[in-house]
Amino acid sequence: MHVKTGDEVLIITGKDKGRSGKIKRMLPSEGRVVVEGLNIVKRHTKARGPGKPAGIIDLEASLDVSNVMLICPSCKRASRTGHRFLEETDHKGRPRKVRFCKACDATID
Repeated sequence: MHVKTGDEVLIITGKDKGRSGKIKRMLPSEGRVVVEGLNIVKRHTKARGPGKPAGIIDLEASLDVSNVMLICPSCKRASRTGHRFLEETDHKGRPRKVRFCKACDATID
């Protein structure tokens, strides 16, 4: 996936198009992300004991990962990302793989 938990993203399609927020949760097996405070849906819940009364609650629904774009921390624009390998190595001796912004060519990770 081109985004990670905690990244600032811009929603590019759907009812929240143009709004931005932080990624709260990733669902990589489904290819979806949950963004804080966006894509709010109503959920009708049944009573589940004294601690959980019945009612309608607002819930953050997941979005497809293709509907969000990463906001680059250095240029502050929504941009596509790519991957590259650095000359430094990780703890296993392999070249370190990082993301980079295709707009300003800055390393993100």
